[in-house]
Amino acid sequence: MQEQHYQYVGFWERTLAAIVDSIFLMLATIPLLVSVYGWAYLETIGAGASSGVADILITWVLPPLAIIAFWLIKQATPGKMMVSAKIIDAKTGEPPSTGQCVLRYLGYYLSMLPFFLGIIWVGIDKRKQGWHDKLAGTLVVKVVKK
Repeated sequence: MQEQHYQYVGFWERTLAAIVDSIFLMLATIPLLVSVYGWAYLETIGAGASSGVADILITWVLPPLAIIAFWLIKQATPGKMMVSAKIIDAKTGEPPSTGQCVLRYLGYYLSMLPFFLGIIWVGIDKRKQGWHDKLAGTLVVKVVKK
């Protein structure tokens, strides 16, 4: 069996992965919202008004559940898979726990609050950890077989 070494995934690859994930989420949520509320829903997107329970479920509940499920099942979202990255526990190198995944997701909000500094931190940190990774005890890596 080959020994595994990790290469930390940096800011730009993670940014590309996040853009891809955002596109996938829009491709999933917009058709659902239009099927429930009709095409007029698209006119209200910038207005900040919720159209109802389905709107809240589809825009605020479904995306975090999908992202956390991908992290738990595949250790990566589709965008991270595209750049061959995966999320691991920073101490053990094993897949992250459910608690770590939930904490990591919530940590995104904290990372974005002060002008996205916690996200930008990925480009500064020696292990390429954003604040959400530090909070959850995770790393985003590529496996390099030697």
